[in-house]
Amino acid sequence: MKLFINDLKSEYRETISFENLDNVHETFREFSSMKGPLETKIFAINESISSNQLLNFKNNFYKSYPNYLCIYSNNRDTIIAGKSLKINSILIKEQEAKNKLLSLNSKKQGDIHRQGTVRSGDRISSNGNLFIIGDVNPGAIVSAKKNIYVWGKLLGIAFAGNGGNKNASIAALYLNPLQLRIANVIAIGPKDKPKNYYPEIAVVDKQTITINPYIIETKN
Repeated sequence: MKLFINDLKSEYRETISFENLDNVHETFREFSSMKGPLETKIFAINESISSNQLLNFKNNFYKSYPNYLCIYSNNRDTIIAGKSLKINSILIKEQEAKNKLLSLNSKKQGDIHRQGTVRSGDRISSNGNLFIIGDVNPGAIVSAKKNIYVWGKLLGIAFAGNGGNKNASIAALYLNPLQLRIANVIAIGPKDKPKNYYPEIAVVDKQTITINPYIIETKN
């Protein structure tokens, strides 16, 4: 069984595999900072979900997250259970369900471009590079499996290479974060504000995050 989650606010997408709905709550805690609204799709291929499991899922999880919920399954009992709870439930052939899930996952691979201020409490995560034109305020968290580029002030928390890529980098026009993380290397932001306003880039060098001037090469 798989749960596909799409945070419509940040365009972050994730797929969680689990044995049954009774086990999904523990797995989903790592996404507790999502602000929603969430678009969530349950794919139950050749699996049966009871109405009691679905009701418990709704009562204990979805009351906290405004969202759209849909079930795709080739199991008629699962579809009947969903419809009995007024959940959008679609009976679909096994291969069609697999193709739809594959299509949704393929959309996870692209970069994310965000224009505007990332405010305190916001979380934006990309499965590729993350480009932000605007400021990242204290209390905001931005992360990417590849690189992060902030064309503005980076004052919150930034996590690049969150799939373990130590060659990832974090660049900003004004780099004064609360915390930087690249792969498994973590650094606390400087206490003093930058004296000069010029682009800087953070990279990993010998298991330490170093900050250097970011020189943008141009072709004549």
